[in-house]
Amino acid sequence: MKAKIQQALLAGLAGTGAMTLVTMVAPMMGFPKMSPPAMLSMMMGVPIVAGWMIHFMIGIVFAMAYALFFQNLVKGIASPVLRGAVFGMAVFVFAQIMMAVMGAMMGGMPPMEGSMVMMMVGSIIGHVVFGIVVALLVKPVLQHSFN
Repeated sequence: MKAKIQQALLAGLAGTGAMTLVTMVAPMMGFPKMSPPAMLSMMMGVPIVAGWMIHFMIGIVFAMAYALFFQNLVKGIASPVLRGAVFGMAVFVFAQIMMAVMGAMMGGMPPMEGSMVMMMVGSIIGHVVFGIVVALLVKPVLQHSFN
């Protein structure tokens, strides 16, 4: 169990880092500017440093959820890349629900710049990259067979 938690911690940091890199280069590929830490910072009324810390903490929590729960739900999917993509989509959906709830609780969302469709596509790409990195770093539990 300790190894699984360590893998999830590293995977959360690496996956969040990879997702953040995607959001930083997205404008160079025609996507609107996206900054999850800045959005969290504005929504919560905290300094940008706190937004960065919250962003990485959320990534670690999601990686822990993958390692401890979600991985068992998708154990029938042999490819870790496909498992990660499915996980990334699930995280994207959950994140959209939570952002809507947070927006309602805190008086609205920060203003968006650019096409909402392109923003959603960019967000999906970022979350799928996150999920793939997590799935590649968190090794599945080996099933022992006794022949």
